[in-house]
Amino acid sequence: MVTILLDSSNTNLSVGVAKDNVLLDYISYEAWQRQSEYMIVELNKLLEKHNIKKEDITDVIVAKGPGSYTGVRIAITIAKTIAVALNADLYAVSSLRVQKNGAVPSICLINARSNRSYVGVYKDQEVLLNDCIMKNDEVMKYIADHPDYSVCGDTKYLNIEGIESNTMKEMLDLKDSLESINPLSLKPVYMKD
Repeated sequence: MVTILLDSSNTNLSVGVAKDNVLLDYISYEAWQRQSEYMIVELNKLLEKHNIKKEDITDVIVAKGPGSYTGVRIAITIAKTIAVALNADLYAVSSLRVQKNGAVPSICLINARSNRSYVGVYKDQEVLLNDCIMKNDEVMKYIADHPDYSVCGDTKYLNIEGIESNTMKEMLDLKDSLESINPLSLKPVYMKD
């Protein structure tokens, strides 16, 4: 069983490959506004490196948003194409949820621009706060009100330090809690207020 993991919802391009629910390898680096150029190339590098044929792919897990409007669509389009072409199972997960710090209560953040953040709060498999948009001053208050929670994601835009989790590992760990979906029905999650 070979699983492909894809996320381009934020500034990073992240691609991973797992076999029998064990993460074999992944690539993740900043590729803001260039994910569409590199995602397939990086996926092919991983498949070749691990001697995996495309026909061996049985599952695809993709971050469905929220995040960058174009970035979210890139990974989803590639995931849907792979799922349809190879008759692979497709799973979609929140771009925020994959940033959580394992089982620790985690405030997961993505810069939503215009002095706002995408926010989701998770503890292990439990959702403590559904994905939403908050003004950055509300985010800072929420963080101050929950000092025992990890703050996760690329939080430089808030001038605070956050934990940058291995999103590929988190995606794989969440797979058993996700339901396979019809690739034609998968839609990106965009949040507007």
